[in-house]
Amino acid sequence: MRRIVVCICLLLTGLLGSCGDAIVGGPASDSGVEDFEAAWKTVRDVYPYLQFKGINWDSLHTAYLPRAQNARGDEIYFVLFDLLEELKDGHVGLWTAGGFPVVTYRPPRSIRDKDAYDPLVVRKYFRTELRLAGDQRMEYEILDGNIGYVYVGSFTGGAWINDFATILEYFRNTKGLIIDVRDNTGGTDLTSRVIVGRFLESPLAYPPAYVNGVLISGSNAFMPPLGPFRYQNQVVVIINGRSFSMAEGFAEQMKQIPAVTVIGDTTAGAGGEPRVFRLPGGRQIRVPTKDIRRYDGQRQEWNGIPPTVLVQQSAEDAKGGRDKQLEYAIQLLR
Repeated sequence: MRRIVVCICLLLTGLLGSCGDAIVGGPASDSGVEDFEAAWKTVRDVYPYLQFKGINWDSLHTAYLPRAQNARGDEIYFVLFDLLEELKDGHVGLWTAGGFPVVTYRPPRSIRDKDAYDPLVVRKYFRTELRLAGDQRMEYEILDGNIGYVYVGSFTGGAWINDFATILEYFRNTKGLIIDVRDNTGGTDLTSRVIVGRFLESPLAYPPAYVNGVLISGSNAFMPPLGPFRYQNQVVVIINGRSFSMAEGFAEQMKQIPAVTVIGDTTAGAGGEPRVFRLPGGRQIRVPTKDIRRYDGQRQEWNGIPPTVLVQQSAEDAKGGRDKQLEYAIQLLR
């Protein structure tokens, strides 16, 4: 069953041509073992959460090495997938050159909230069509009661985020503002800070982060206020179990601002900044290298970012045409 599931994942992401190729793709070769050894050593050397998660990485080398030695051709993908799955990390992925990552683990809260957010239901709360900006990564409009609403779907890098300045100008005279990052897939700090900085009246220290146990950011690094003006009315940020990676960091930073209330449900719990590592045979793996903490010192990994106010939303709510989290945000600002 595991082989079938992994093969389907690889096929869906365009990594392999067929299940037959994946299972019997040629005679056994040293490249599979070399890739296994390189992947294992990479995780050993850079992955920050082995001790936190109680993983005995040495014992897993012993357990998986025979499978790697017996793998034929592309069967090594199954070995690597299973090995990396042991990390239970939503950032960990398996690549081939030119392919998309096969994610080896889905955080439980992300699975739980898979259908809890529905953008079509959100639209029912508006009298007009939502405006688009940021290469369609952002949607925004003003709700009844002069309340601004903007949905931010990711924090991927790019100049698109500069459109947020236009959005905030549109909301300049609103009574309050809702920033919705539910199902936001994450991205880079350079992108999210463009939004966070527009609500700061003084520099904000970054949350602590460690690489190989060494503090690389925190009280010695600050995010400055940005823009020609800062929005000073009340702000509500909505999060859920599919707010992932940098979307979680964004929510944690916004929680530090007095005028901001974070509502919804605890985020996915994906806290490591991943890098892609090329293996000797040309395959690639994606592994986090940074231990990112919340301001209270707890790891973002697995723990996620809890809301200031818990407002649960289920798939049944969405199917019934109701968004309880959005409704709460509107009522709070009214």
